[in-house]
Amino acid sequence: MIKPFKLRVPNKIINEIYNKVKKYPWTNIQDMNGWEYGTNFKYLKKISKYWTTKFNWRKQEKKINKFSNYLTKVDGINIHFIKEKGSGSNPMPLLILHGWPGSIVEFLNIIEKLAHPEKFGGKKEDSFDVIAPSLPGFGFSGSPKKPIGPRKMANIMNKFMTKNLGYKKYLSQGGDWGSTISNWLGYDHSKSCKAIHVNFLSMRLLKGVRSKQEKNWEKRFKKDQIMEEGYRTQQSTKPQSLSYAMMDSPIGTAAWILEKFFSWSDIKNNKIDKVYSKDILLTNIMVYLVTNTFNTASWIYFGRREEGGRFFPKNFKKIKVPTAIAEFPKEMSEWPPKSYIKRIFNLKRWTKMKRGGHFAALEQPDLLVNDIRKFARSLR
Repeated sequence: MIKPFKLRVPNKIINEIYNKVKKYPWTNIQDMNGWEYGTNFKYLKKISKYWTTKFNWRKQEKKINKFSNYLTKVDGINIHFIKEKGSGSNPMPLLILHGWPGSIVEFLNIIEKLAHPEKFGGKKEDSFDVIAPSLPGFGFSGSPKKPIGPRKMANIMNKFMTKNLGYKKYLSQGGDWGSTISNWLGYDHSKSCKAIHVNFLSMRLLKGVRSKQEKNWEKRFKKDQIMEEGYRTQQSTKPQSLSYAMMDSPIGTAAWILEKFFSWSDIKNNKIDKVYSKDILLTNIMVYLVTNTFNTASWIYFGRREEGGRFFPKNFKKIKVPTAIAEFPKEMSEWPPKSYIKRIFNLKRWTKMKRGGHFAALEQPDLLVNDIRKFARSLR
């Protein structure tokens, strides 16, 4: 069963969040320069003032509600999703998947471009039926009773697409956890997931590197990730301990999320406002706050560790469905050499972008949309 869904957060919840932001004890936090030690004090204070004086949540609600939103149940979990029917007579079903600390907010400015290319200088023949779900435990979806990992989520997403929505074949696209879920869709569900397009690689081969080039990449990768391991280790081992604080602190949640948007994006001279508007950043943060999902959204890290961690299993052979990679230069983890990638994917397309980082749909929407379109043409 599929039910229409309309977002309307009670005023009481909005007011409680704003009051906590206003009362935050800023004098208890040291004003340290830059972002080296974590979220920048001055920036966080600045965006927090904007939050309670100029940010309009109801305006952002309207942006979400202008699309057709629905709820449907898969494996006992309510799945929220946006569905935009594509133009033309035969649009391709496209599942677009967010990750952490993102949400469906990432896709609000690309859904129409993908579904109705003719409105943006493109051709109707490139249109998609765009399906953008909130992942289990995230946003407006329900949560599992305990942590599950991306492979289990892929199973849920495939049932969602084939049984609930009735698509026999579809293309899956994702960054962050969306890419990992897409990987498992292509691997475990190749009868229905006909191809994948990813802009991030979070999994590695268990057998490891072979060539000198691959070994050099692995050394750089390990070194680069040292300063990124803190949040990942916490959320994959003791997510509940962290969540007790975050569920009570909008500023704490904002700081935890904003630091990732800063450090994983293509930002020059520390000017985050040049890349993301305050409204976009705060809307994404508010999705976590108004749904009380900081805790359950972090569970996917714990779930992946239980599934085997960052490595594909011993019996992993290869993802055989056609795969496209969109490589953005400021991604938070460097892509391996092509020789390594070809042992994972049936690689059909690899585009090296000139700009952009981890949150491609927000940073460089047109580059991402155009690459998805071009890849899809080879599948139609």
